Amino acid sequence: MTPRRRRMTLVALIVLGVGAATAFALTAFQDNLLYFYSPSDVSAGKAPADRVFRVGGMVPEGSFTREPGSLEAHFVLTDYAHNVKVSYTGVLPDLFREGQGVIARGRMGADGVFVAEEVLAKHDENYMPPEVADSLKKQHQKPPADGPLPTT
Repeated sequence: MTPRRRRMTLVALIVLGVGAATAFALTAFQDNLLYFYSPSDVSAGKAPADRVFRVGGMVPEGSFTREPGSLEAHFVLTDYAHNVKVSYTGVLPDLFREGQGVIARGRMGADGVFVAEEVLAKHDENYMPPEVADSLKKQHQKPPADGPLPTT
């Protein structure tokens, strides 16, 4: 094999290796993306049925239920236009309560209830997750600074 042919083979193998590594990285990146959807998007069927995503909104007063002695909680997330029922089994964050913004990560169940794997609550009384605030702005609703929220 001549030196020129050997160099061309080496360059071709390097290009092929870089291309394969890029393809693997992009595939892994796509699999790890976690999209955010509002309750209106979920109600419209825009959320994926076969993968994990995030849904966020406000927890209306009176929507939270939990059986005594159980870790299974049920609540509603709303963007004041549509509601999504959420089921979560586990310990909720200390700051979780009705009338607050929440983001849940999980997937849609066969019965149309969002089954959350993780629930994130805001960290102080003035904070609202940016995705939830943007979602509420899209619905032309202004989130209240303090006080109880209207229920739907």
